Amino acid sequence: MKEHMMKTIFAKRLFDGENWLTNQKVTLKGQIIESVVSIEGISDAQAGHMEVVDFLAPGFIDVHVNGGGGALFNHTPTIEALERMVAVHAQFGTVAMMPTLISDDYEIMSQAHQTVCQALKQNMAGILGMHYEGPYLNPIRRGVHNESKLRKPTEGKLATLLEVSRSGKLMLTLAPEQVPEGFIEWLVSEGAIVCIGHSAASYDQARQAVMSGARGFTHLFNAMTPLVSREPGVVGAALQTDKPTWCGLIADGYHVHPASMRVAIAAKGCEHMLLVTDAIQSVGSDEKEMPFLGKKVLRSEGKVTTEDGTLAGSDLDMATAVRNTISLIGRTPAEALQMASLRPAEFLGIEHHFGRIKAGYRASLVALSEDFFVQSTWIDGRKVWG
Repeated sequence: MKEHMMKTIFAKRLFDGENWLTNQKVTLKGQIIESVVSIEGISDAQAGHMEVVDFLAPGFIDVHVNGGGGALFNHTPTIEALERMVAVHAQFGTVAMMPTLISDDYEIMSQAHQTVCQALKQNMAGILGMHYEGPYLNPIRRGVHNESKLRKPTEGKLATLLEVSRSGKLMLTLAPEQVPEGFIEWLVSEGAIVCIGHSAASYDQARQAVMSGARGFTHLFNAMTPLVSREPGVVGAALQTDKPTWCGLIADGYHVHPASMRVAIAAKGCEHMLLVTDAIQSVGSDEKEMPFLGKKVLRSEGKVTTEDGTLAGSDLDMATAVRNTISLIGRTPAEALQMASLRPAEFLGIEHHFGRIKAGYRASLVALSEDFFVQSTWIDGRKVWG
């Protein structure tokens, strides 16, 4: 019953997803923002009846997150793992996520699928759907993915794994050169958001995938053919602007050089760039060494690698990605916050519910310090951190 009571937050400064405002009273009713009203200020007596924050922004949306707090979704595709991931990433401002399954056997894919479907049926706070990163990837650009788990889509079991799209969002990262003609169109018709990644495709192949309905590029620059003088590759296709596509950026300073991110944003525009973490179980954990898909990964100075130095996902959180977007790439705070909230919402088609602080939107918010460290997080109207 308490979850449906009115709650009020007074924000001395507020970014509503588009505009900067001061002295705003935000009223929450259940899971929804009921009103956002400008007031001159509050008295000490009024402050006792509401939460007072210095800076309020829309909560962050992470469409590519593999784990957190010691839990990797591939290792434990369970409800408990999802709960752990949501709780840990909420500390860093994430209010909604697409738990991501790295290329694996059908049995693990099936378990993960059933778990996410259960979470969606239970309206688990913070879970939007599911992201299959593979297994239809190119071994040449596999990165840390296990080559033995990669395959082409020949099995008839795939249709069952797409049922997530009936009740939530479904992303599928694939290499277009590894799938048959018509496959991307079929996935799109089944409700999947198709992303290009871990691909050795030519520019023409990648462009054809976009024309067939693909609308995302997974971790731009990483594990894809680069842009060079006579072959623009997947990167060149990603930076085209004639079709509405979005690019994920891992802004940790390790996956992509800041200059490359600046060039990409100059070509594509911030409005089609998403901040993603690609986080593994190290985020929110103190472990320095951990198992990862049959290998050992090492954590040091903000990155995680296998023993041979291959990047194994990331040790990044969304709040750090926002700070890096401002300090390393030189974007404005508004652009960085949008790349962490409104842009992912637009990519997923949920921009009428997330990414803004306005009446009728989900009450999923983050209170930040002036230097963009998280102080409090609300998911669906419930304070879960701070």
